Amino acid sequence: MAGPRVVIIGAGVVGAALADELSSAGWTDVTVVDQGPLPATGGSSSHAPGLVFQTNPSKTMTEMARYTVEKFCSLDVDGQPCFLQTGGLEVATTPERLTELRRRHGWITAWGIEARLLGPDECVELHPLVDRGRVLGGLLVPTDGLAKAVLAVEAQIRLATARGVRFLARHEVLDIRTEDERVAAVVTDQGEIPADIVVCCAGIWGPKVARMVGMNLPLTPLAHQLAWTGPVPALAGQTDEAVRPILRHQDADLYYRDRFDRLGIGYYGHRPMPVSADDIASVGSAGQMPSVLRFTEDDFAEAWAETQALLPATREAKIEEGINGLFSFTTDGMPLMGESPEVKGFWVAEAVWVTHSAGVGRAMAEWLVDGYCSSFDLHECDVNRFEPHQLAPDYVLARDCQNFVEVYDILHPLQPAGAPRPLRTSPFHAREQELGAFFLEASGWERPQWYAANEPLLAGRDIPVPNDWAARYWSPIVGAEAQVTRETVAMYDMTALKRLEVTGRGAAAFLQYLTTANVDKSVGSVTYTLMLAEDGGIRSDVTVARLGRDHFQVGANGNPDLDWFHRNLADWRHLPAAAGGGSVVVRDVTAGTCCIGLWGPKARDVLQPLADQDFSNAGLKYFRAKRAHIGSVPVTAMRLSYVGELGWELYTGADMGLKLWDTLWEAARPHGGIAAGRGAFNSLRLEKGYRSFGTDMTYEHDPYEAGVGFAVKMDKGDFIGRTALERRGTQVRRRLTCLTIDDSRAVVMGKEPVYDGETCVGYVTSAAYGYTIGKGIAYAWLPAELSTPGRSLGIGYFDRRVPAVVAEEPLFDPSMQRLRG
Repeated sequence: MAGPRVVIIGAGVVGAALADELSSAGWTDVTVVDQGPLPATGGSSSHAPGLVFQTNPSKTMTEMARYTVEKFCSLDVDGQPCFLQTGGLEVATTPERLTELRRRHGWITAWGIEARLLGPDECVELHPLVDRGRVLGGLLVPTDGLAKAVLAVEAQIRLATARGVRFLARHEVLDIRTEDERVAAVVTDQGEIPADIVVCCAGIWGPKVARMVGMNLPLTPLAHQLAWTGPVPALAGQTDEAVRPILRHQDADLYYRDRFDRLGIGYYGHRPMPVSADDIASVGSAGQMPSVLRFTEDDFAEAWAETQALLPATREAKIEEGINGLFSFTTDGMPLMGESPEVKGFWVAEAVWVTHSAGVGRAMAEWLVDGYCSSFDLHECDVNRFEPHQLAPDYVLARDCQNFVEVYDILHPLQPAGAPRPLRTSPFHAREQELGAFFLEASGWERPQWYAANEPLLAGRDIPVPNDWAARYWSPIVGAEAQVTRETVAMYDMTALKRLEVTGRGAAAFLQYLTTANVDKSVGSVTYTLMLAEDGGIRSDVTVARLGRDHFQVGANGNPDLDWFHRNLADWRHLPAAAGGGSVVVRDVTAGTCCIGLWGPKARDVLQPLADQDFSNAGLKYFRAKRAHIGSVPVTAMRLSYVGELGWELYTGADMGLKLWDTLWEAARPHGGIAAGRGAFNSLRLEKGYRSFGTDMTYEHDPYEAGVGFAVKMDKGDFIGRTALERRGTQVRRRLTCLTIDDSRAVVMGKEPVYDGETCVGYVTSAAYGYTIGKGIAYAWLPAELSTPGRSLGIGYFDRRVPAVVAEEPLFDPSMQRLRG
């Protein structure tokens, strides 16, 4: 099959990889256009230094890097290899960095790639230019190395061309023509190319191309310094291009690579140098190439001094040449992949460095051909993951520059982003500030982690203090808030949760098709359910409350869920009314509403005297909803709880939110009620075994593996992913498993490797200390045969092996008496 007519804009490492992967999958009616010459087109690929370090806190990014390494190792151009597998060495010159390398070793081990921690002597043995007195240790990944980016482009161009793909050099894209809100053609300075699908792989020009279809791409080109020494006497006579491992000195924002008897030096420690995509020179008017700017020597002075200190042999050399090369940065450091939300057929694969290029090419090809990606979990990469404020130009510029500054920094998993903050505040924000809330950020929302006003609760409580790393962005108040929630009652600000409203005739049928459980139940029902992709992987988990015959409220996980609703709704509207099509409307109502979770054994004592409705167990059963007034505040009350206690999620309009808080607060105080933060919430939800989408389960997992198979009702009729689930069956080879840890200081943070003896068998997802059960909790993906309760395993945590035991779940209230009472 030739497939649809595809036009790829950009013939760098991503565009070439995508053309190769698409044509390998049978789509050969593919045209690749680029404004520059081939294979060195003048974009970032043409000047990239080529260092490929696979270690990344994101499992997806590591797996895409691993695929890039494997593919590039198999490519050559007339006998010239496209990858030099020298290994990658990261060195530590401070105790803090040495500790960080142990954490990084945990990541790469968890993601299944061989790596070794080295002592100082071993580092010098591998890279003799390093000063033994400066180095405390290192991390070696033997399969890392140097990608020859331009050669890799040429090799993939040749493979794709042999299958019929056209590559058109020196074709500048002027516009993208659309018809009926879908792409129709790419307009170039040499004519128009008809297209059913257009994929923007334009790199630093991506925002400019995306604007041609009205799409706002949160990407900023930033200059990054790369310099080359003259001959280094210690390297004299080196006839191979690279014989030493590529080297990273992250304490000083530096990296190094061989080039025969010279060294390449990359530097991130200088001031951010953003450039607008509109201001990048065209190929014809650029000097060396459009993505290369003049080298600013003053910005490199500190890098050169530090280089001479770490690599004393360079004192006998000079800097002979340098560039300020443009690369793409995003607000969260992840690629931008997926289809425009408004123009069908316009796709992007942007903000991708050489390291991940072939992996992204494969992922995009699978996504286009099959409708989903089977090789990688792309939930972190979806271009539609951003909230509207995250597309504001000022926000994008500030966060992209911050990501440049932090590219080699040691970042804690809970570390909040910097400016601009605050951006989104709930109606309760002033009261939370009065209570001394310590705020972290969630989708731009300021969300309390704990409250200083609760410090007196610590009296008489033995709250264990975790290890130093886990104790960052933590307070013992977290433990007290968790315990008080179990003892009396607590108020939680749940406003940051995404809320969607689905209305209109056919709304029930639409939601039935989108979700795995039966949501077409009586008015007042609340259903926990899943959304699946066509391959049966978990797309998200949501709660669906039926507030009227044709009125539903959906508790979602973020903007990708809203995009998923809209995409499927676009197809749904074309169905005849008899088949469920018609006037279904999906709206994001998050900003205009707010939510308080009122939970704990005394929650009913607080709420019932305030309410004009019956909130007894008979009056509102578990997983039911009703409208009521709490004092003078109209609310939608849903009886559900992710902390495992009696209570309700209470929703009202943003205009009435402060009044709701004050009303509940005044009523709760006589019962010992408190406000509690997200730290306590996370501990309580793990005690109850509740999963968190995006952390515990993602696109790569199916419901039965993740322990949420109860949310799948195969007898309810057709839904997205049903056929794939039937093929998969309920037998699982891996399982999300609960582990407990006896050592109260050994609290892990997530993404650590799990060992059976000396063999890494899985990785941790969510973790916290359970203040009710008195043990640490870690959920982990393990082979099914190792998920037997009572089995002893180990968790790799920095330089420790933490003993852990597989436990029955839930750890707290397995009979559900507290929730249903």
